[in-house]
Amino acid sequence: MTEASLDAVVLNFSATSLTVLNAVLAVVMFAIAIDLTPADFRRLVQAPRALVTGLVSQFLLLPAVTFVLVLLTQPQPSIALGLMLVAACPGGNISNYITHRAGGNAALSVSMTAFATVGAILMTPLNIAFWGALYAPTRAILQATQIDPVTVAITVGLMLILPLVLGVSLNSARPELTTRLRRPLQNVAMAIFIAFIVLALISNWDYFLQFAAAVAALVLLHNALALTTGFSIASVMGLSAYDRRAVTIETGIQNSGLGLILIFGFFGGLGGMAVVAAFWGIWHAITGLGLAMIMNRTEAAR
Repeated sequence: MTEASLDAVVLNFSATSLTVLNAVLAVVMFAIAIDLTPADFRRLVQAPRALVTGLVSQFLLLPAVTFVLVLLTQPQPSIALGLMLVAACPGGNISNYITHRAGGNAALSVSMTAFATVGAILMTPLNIAFWGALYAPTRAILQATQIDPVTVAITVGLMLILPLVLGVSLNSARPELTTRLRRPLQNVAMAIFIAFIVLALISNWDYFLQFAAAVAALVLLHNALALTTGFSIASVMGLSAYDRRAVTIETGIQNSGLGLILIFGFFGGLGGMAVVAAFWGIWHAITGLGLAMIMNRTEAAR
């Protein structure tokens, strides 16, 4: 398989599909946000060690580890930039569910997702631009696409920050309503998200079989490094096992749905990048749920 053949791939992902994915991720973010109140943020600001540890792991260590992985493995440029872009995204929305299943600090996980989502307005475009520019092959792609960090920030803001603000505001103003909505809305949102990924996979199955082998080993290694990074920094910072599980999962579960939106919105659906993000979207859910089953066998010390 040549570099050109992979990058020439255009997944069956229409403008309508992109709009639907935007809407789905917004609903998932809103469903998470109605679990939060301003008091949750104030509490974490007053005792910020676990939160800061998670954000450092997410936005500083993981992109740096990814860059080292790219230098060591030298994948073709579009695959390398795909790995960098996934690492630059905030934690995935399913991380909260997986953390709960793992017996970790779900409240910390939700708050990390919220803070990381807000931080992504600045950090996601900065990380893509910074790490992508340090590696000559990916720098060429960035120069060719002329990605605008401000436009990326606006995209992230409208898709993730707006539903976050609306959800927190509704929970503060009408807690009795969000109590009724919380469980069914979260279940529906997660079901829609999973269904969308499955349908997208089915519609691109031939491409997936043809090209997944080119990225499978790298995505598996990248995801393992992400989980290891989260666990390691949480251990070094002396976090409890309860908090450590949340930080580990939050670092290893990336918002690959956002990654796909950025790839199709700003990189023309570049094949190598799209296949990386799509494979990540499937694999991190498998490893996350598997890890949750293992962790849940023992109760985490708080």
